[in-house]
Amino acid sequence: MGKKSLQLQQLNSKMLGFASLKQVAMPPTGWIKAIRTTIGMTMQQLGNKLNVSKQGVMDIEKREKDGSITIKSLREIARAMDMQLVYGFVPNDGSLDALIEKRATDLATQIVMRTANTMKLEDQANSKKRIEAAIKERATAIQNEMPKILWD
Repeated sequence: MGKKSLQLQQLNSKMLGFASLKQVAMPPTGWIKAIRTTIGMTMQQLGNKLNVSKQGVMDIEKREKDGSITIKSLREIARAMDMQLVYGFVPNDGSLDALIEKRATDLATQIVMRTANTMKLEDQANSKKRIEAAIKERATAIQNEMPKILWD
């Protein structure tokens, strides 16, 4: 097993733990305010733990809600609320393998279709079945090689 393959497996297994979190929607008020109010913590109390004013807490909650808060700030707030910030990325296709396979198939399709069109112009067209097989073969080769152009 190659180094890249091992890295891919390890990262995939870590990301699977986050997959179920894709379904969790952020509360309309943002996590900070929702948690703070649910546990009965006032803005002043959170502000005291963060060494900011009540207005500072309002600003923090607003920045979280509109998506402009920093990860560093979220970590500090989590610590102040005796929690831990957990963040990660979840591939839309379910796994890194699926993401790579999709990109490889897209790239292989571009390459094969370019060649197929040229051959068609020269009156040497391939069958649809042969083109599909060529795309599959090329996609497999691309997945194994993982060239940089995969992400262009």
